[in-house]
Amino acid sequence: MKIQIFGVILLSLLILSSCAPSKEKPPEVVKVSRGDIFAGISATGIVTPRNRLEIKPPVAGRVDQIMVEEGESVKKGEIMAWMSSTERAALLDAARAQGEESVKYWQQVYKPSPVVSPLNGFIIQRNVEPGQSFTLNDPILVMADRLIVKADVDETDLGRIKLGQEVQVILDAYPDKKIIGRVEHIAYESKVVNNVVIYEIDVQPLKVPDFFRSGMSATVNFMLAERKNVLVLPLNAIRKRNNRSYVFVWQKDQKETSAREIETGSENTDHIEIVSGLSEGDSVVVPTAKMVESAFSRQRGVPFNPFGRQSR
Repeated sequence: MKIQIFGVILLSLLILSSCAPSKEKPPEVVKVSRGDIFAGISATGIVTPRNRLEIKPPVAGRVDQIMVEEGESVKKGEIMAWMSSTERAALLDAARAQGEESVKYWQQVYKPSPVVSPLNGFIIQRNVEPGQSFTLNDPILVMADRLIVKADVDETDLGRIKLGQEVQVILDAYPDKKIIGRVEHIAYESKVVNNVVIYEIDVQPLKVPDFFRSGMSATVNFMLAERKNVLVLPLNAIRKRNNRSYVFVWQKDQKETSAREIETGSENTDHIEIVSGLSEGDSVVVPTAKMVESAFSRQRGVPFNPFGRQSR
């Protein structure tokens, strides 16, 4: 019996608590401030050589000397390594059994072959060390003329990208570093990734930083518009209807809000530029669905302007 009474009391308390009026959270208020607006298209990219060249030996043999290191710049025609053909390496090995004079003689008679740089660039891979044997198919060095960033852009955004367009590159490894570049090439042929048609865009940095490495992941922002020191509001404080923008401000009694039409400009994923209708320091309310519906209901008689046109 006591258990049944306790259960009835507990049930009553739960019903009363569910029926009790809930305290509404006060609406968020934000102020118009000054800031910078960057509007653009973001894409993923990867650092890669513009021209990647594998240096393979003319004959099979053995490396005598490597003259370059990874990351080192070389000029066209510069000797990067010395190598012995298989026959020369075997001859020198046999001469060593006869003494130092025999080795010197054959080194003078049978000269090693140079490996010469075919272009101006830098070394991105060094695959062999002195004394190591190799075949005709083994790349002993890999060169690049310049590091660029290849970005994958959705076909729906391709129309807003032009050759020479300014681009901002942010490497995942160095998120605090912003590298400025230009669109160098737009692919003529698409590729499909996860059922999405994309085009590959080559971005050339205006200045390649020392920390650039082939294979690094990057975020590539194609700049469409940039506005500095303008009036801005968080994007969630704006509501758009019929190609018009509105904010919500408290009425004099502070009990309800009213919609005010404003003119907006550039926007990104977080903020929007305020062109007219508000001043720096003005407060607006981040509207709830209830506020929007209430404003719409009050002005339902004006079909082409659901909030009514209000001037400050």
